[in-house]
Amino acid sequence: MKLTALITAFSVLAAPAVSEDLLLKDALAFSGQIFHIDTGVPGLVIAAVRNGETAVYGFGETEKGNGQAPDADTVIGVGSITKTFTGLTLANLVQDGTASLTDLAGPFIDIIEKMPEQDGHQIRLIDLATHSAGTPRELAAFDGIERYSDESFVANVNGAPLLFSPGTGVLYSNVGFDLLAMALAGAAGKSYDALLQEQVLDPIKLTATSYARPTGNNVMTGYDWNGNKMDPGPAIPNRQGASQLHTTANDMLEYLKWNLDRFADPDSEARNISHAAWLIRDGLNPVYGLDESGQMDAMGLGWVIMMPDGDRPLILQKAGGTNGVFSYVAFAPNRDVGVFMSINQFNFAAGIEMAELVNDLIMTLAPR
Repeated sequence: MKLTALITAFSVLAAPAVSEDLLLKDALAFSGQIFHIDTGVPGLVIAAVRNGETAVYGFGETEKGNGQAPDADTVIGVGSITKTFTGLTLANLVQDGTASLTDLAGPFIDIIEKMPEQDGHQIRLIDLATHSAGTPRELAAFDGIERYSDESFVANVNGAPLLFSPGTGVLYSNVGFDLLAMALAGAAGKSYDALLQEQVLDPIKLTATSYARPTGNNVMTGYDWNGNKMDPGPAIPNRQGASQLHTTANDMLEYLKWNLDRFADPDSEARNISHAAWLIRDGLNPVYGLDESGQMDAMGLGWVIMMPDGDRPLILQKAGGTNGVFSYVAFAPNRDVGVFMSINQFNFAAGIEMAELVNDLIMTLAPR
């Protein structure tokens, strides 16, 4: 079948949201169609906002053989994009005076008797939120201890050596963000899921975003690198800071619009705290695990910051992968453009290509 015929066929499956921004619609639809043809992933959804106008397109299938294209309400596990929500929760607690970025994390985490330190550097909340605490990427397994249980964190963290002195390097760490959620819950005196709901989800009106495992027919089913269906299983305890949120393209558009509304009160301070470049790459050692979706030039609170380069504007971005689903969200805060995209297969080449496509779309759509 010729490429033009394929594009026509996939156009029938696409379900765009109403938008008067014809360039936004055309660029999004064409990019999604070509990506789906080129990569062969089972399904994808792509959504974007520009100057308040939105569009959403879905291609392929939410699950192989079901004939249902992903749409704006398809429930998607977004994996590590969760970390940007955790960072925003911290920003909100800083805004209301409950916590400070430079507070030591240890006093807020009851289950850890002795937080690690190195060279006189103790772990602060901002170190956890910028992957600069020196904690490992994942918890090590211990015989007889359920992974991610309280006991697992105690065995891994309590007085353990760090990989480097806090604040001197960056290493992507799921452990760090799970500890951050524990610390924020301790600072606020409530469970972390209740805190996230109160501080982030309710104020932004993200009604389809939660830690609950999705049910129903309109769910993005993930597949591994061999094309086998992956079962997400039950929720894992103590992983709420690093991962496990489920959401929809519609909610991600609301999240993008909130992040792009730079001067709106009463949230402008928390937004600025979340977006600020708190840690610049220059001089950090090590720097590892943060360049897969575009070089990290600086770190916000959970956001990876890419400085302007040629025609590419300043971009804040974050990728996530979980249970056979890869997702990516990025926005240009000074240009009022943001894009969210998700595919339902652990295809690493496609995941890298997805980030490149989204970043190029932002560059194309960003007003000069």
